[in-house]
Amino acid sequence: MNRIKEVLEEKGIKQKWLADKLGKSYNMVNSYVQNRKQPRLEVLYDIAKILNVSVKELLIDNEITKG
Repeated sequence: MNRIKEVLEEKGIKQKWLADKLGKSYNMVNSYVQNRKQPRLEVLYDIAKILNVSVKELLIDNEITKG
């Protein structure tokens, strides 16, 4: 699970803009945002760099979600 949707909303960034910056289709980015697909590690690092956040900020800690 990832927090890409939350980070985009916090920063006021649209999925289309992120898709353009990543060189990915809107549908692929939307799959990441909706947690239907998880991005490859390299793509996750690219997303973090583009959004100016750490990769850790894009990930959900499973220990927190269990409690």
